[in-house]
Order: sequence, then C-alpha cells, then structure tokens
Amino acid sequence: MSSPEEQAFRLLTEYSNGFMVSQVLFAACELGVFDLLAEAPEPLGAAAVAARLGTSSHGTELLLDTCVSLKLLQVETKTGKALYQNTELSSTYLVRASPKCQGNMLRYLARTTYLCWGHLTQAVRDGRNQYLEAFGVPSDQLFSAIYRSEDERLQFMRGLQDVWSVSGRPVLGAFDLSPFPLICDVGGCSGALAKECTSLYPACRVAVFDTPEVVQTAEKHFSFPEAARISFCAGDFFKDPLPEADLYILARVLHDWTDERCSRLLARIHGACKPGGGVLVIESLLAADGRGPLTAQLYSLNMLVQTEGRERTPAQYRALLAAAGFRHVQCRRTGGLYDAILA
Repeated sequence: MSSPEEQAFRLLTEYSNGFMVSQVLFAACELGVFDLLAEAPEPLGAAAVAARLGTSSHGTELLLDTCVSLKLLQVETKTGKALYQNTELSSTYLVRASPKCQGNMLRYLARTTYLCWGHLTQAVRDGRNQYLEAFGVPSDQLFSAIYRSEDERLQFMRGLQDVWSVSGRPVLGAFDLSPFPLICDVGGCSGALAKECTSLYPACRVAVFDTPEVVQTAEKHFSFPEAARISFCAGDFFKDPLPEADLYILARVLHDWTDERCSRLLARIHGACKPGGGVLVIESLLAADGRGPLTAQLYSLNMLVQTEGRERTPAQYRALLAAAGFRHVQCRRTGGLYDAILA
C-alpha cells in the first residue's frame, strides 16, 4: 500500500495531467476515430485504423491504447493482435450518427475554450475574459468576441444543439411548464431548447429571441419540423421589446453577465410578463458556500476566461430575481449539469 505522501503526489500528478486527457479526447474526435470504429463491421487493429485515417501507426496505437484506459474504447486480443471498438460511452456521445453526439461542443471546447484557458492566470490577475490575448479580438462587445466569425458562431450554435439534446429534457421537466402555453426563449440561439420544449409540452408555442445574426444563422443552417410552433424574433434583449409570453426562459444566459446586467435583463422580463407569468432560469448552481460542485466551479472560472459573468448560488439568483420584482422563487437541482429556477 502506498504512503499518504505517495497518494497525495499521485493526486497532484492526475490534476497536472488533466489537460493531456482532454487533448486525447479532442484529438480522437477530430481524427474521426469513433466514427470509423462505429462504421466498421468488426473491431479494427491499430494498423487498420491508421491506414484508414491516414495517421502514423505508432501515434495511432498510442492514442487508441490511451482511449482504452479512459474507457472511451475497449480492446480484445485475438491471435496476438489488439482489436479496438467503441464503448457504450463513445457510441452514445462521440459518434456523429448518434442523436446525443457531443462532437460539435467538443470541437468548440478544443478550438476556442481550451485556448482561452491557456490564459487563466492572466484572467485571474485582470478579472476579465481572454479573447484579446487568445485571438486578438477586443471583447468590449462580448458577443462580438464570442461570435468573432460566422464559422465560430455556427460552431457554438451546433455545440448548444449537442448540449440540449442531452440536458434539455431534465431542466425543462424539473417543473411542470404546461400552464404556460406561450413561451419565449430569450437568447435561445439555434432553437435547440425550443425543440425540446415543444416535444415535452405539445400544447406550447415557443418564440426564440436572439440577435439578428444568430437568427439568420439558425434559419439558414438548422431545420425545424415544429415550425408551426417555433418562431424566431431578432433583437437585443437589453434594449429591444421582448415578445409577449406567459413564461420567459433564460438558459445559460445570466451566467454570461455581471450582476448589474442580469438585474437589468430580469427587470425587463418582469415588466414584460403577463399576470401570472414567470421566468425559468437554467444554470449550473453552485453550493450555498460557493465551494462546489467542482463542475460548477470550473464553469464559473470558464465564465471568467470567456465572458464577464460567473456561476452563482441559489441565494444569489434569488436576490437577483427578488430585486427585479419576482417574489415566488423555487430552485430544483436536477442531478445533471444544469439546474432550474422557476420565479
């Protein structure tokens, strides 16, 4: 049995090697490892994978074996030859053909978020996001930096499609939203959450409100079988009139902004609410003391390097909502990545 000192050093090593783990995942996705193995009629050896991907045999074998250790792949040895295939995890979340594939969000994390995190030390020093340092893009107008090109905007929107394909139903089902037939998804991006909402609540209609550029991209690149029940409205939710609704949804919106900007937006929503209406806030809730869960803390640091906001505790959201005029506030933890607050 290892000593406490050795155990502590091993833990430190795991933490310091964490960036290597994420790069293994990113590289395997970018190279198409999981798609290739999903399409193959039988498990493949490293040489066959390398030949089909056009990669080096040595590098491919190292990558595949590391994916096995990460439980992204499984391996079986036959007649002295290692044969690889996907695990249930990779089949569900990493194969493009899967309806729950997270590949677009992983590509966004690899190409944008990862580069911003390379400047975390500077972000802590300065207390501001790192788009200027990472990409040379001024961030005075936050979403001009986040959507710094049409390709980047499309990648981010596709990433959110991935996220809500898995996390949409748990947060929309945390409360019974059937009493709200007309819903406005403020900052609703590609309409992915709206799709989940109309599927879960067949009697509702959803208006997606976002910037003109986002609405144009959504209408150009995304299909909407529920077109009769999902509509798009373009505008600036800090300045322009909000569509009329019984319920407003703010999903992964408030964490982008300072308390002052959140208060301004919530006050506008309170003013637009019909009698008996409300707002559903969807965010990753911190523990009451702010020291956990770890994922929410990491997301809060991500808000530091990529936005001007942070993740918050239930009490902090209650305070923001109360200041805007919302008095009846319920918080529900879903057990998933995102939680729900109905006010």
